[in-house]
Amino acid sequence: MDGLPSGYRPNVGVCLINSDNLVFVASRLNVPGAWQMPQDSTYLQGGIEDGEEPKSAAIRELMEETGIVSAEIVAEVPNWLTYDFPPAVKAKVNRLWGGEWHGQAQKWFLMRLTKDESEINLASGEADPEFAEWKWASPEEVIEQAVDYKRPTYEEVMRTFRPYLNENGIAAKCKSSKW
Repeated sequence: MDGLPSGYRPNVGVCLINSDNLVFVASRLNVPGAWQMPQDSTYLQGGIEDGEEPKSAAIRELMEETGIVSAEIVAEVPNWLTYDFPPAVKAKVNRLWGGEWHGQAQKWFLMRLTKDESEINLASGEADPEFAEWKWASPEEVIEQAVDYKRPTYEEVMRTFRPYLNENGIAAKCKSSKW
């Protein structure tokens, strides 16, 4: 994979937007209060499979994590974005994955939902569920509610995709009893 930084596990992320240009985020089952966009999990094998192109991996990840198959790719971050694991996370994932990873290198894709949200199913049966609930959020909320070590990556993703996003968006819909 061109430009992949050494020592970083390759994976993908999806910034999914709806017709209001709000961003899909979901709260992690294993990290209460942490909201994230669909991406390869830090704690699961996942990643880009051997011989798989990042674009195909993004489509697969979106389907596995959310049940969504009706989405089109709008844009792509041109380079790999990296983040380093905090020490405790690094120790755990290196044990799980076997190896010595500094963090993850991600290819990010902006995708637009092309049908209605009834397709969203966090327990689609394709993979073990990672998320408890989901909502549509403004780009600012996405950044604010990300875990600290992923926040700079999320800032760069939002900066790159800003021309496609509703900057004054207000999260109008949430699928949770907690909000």
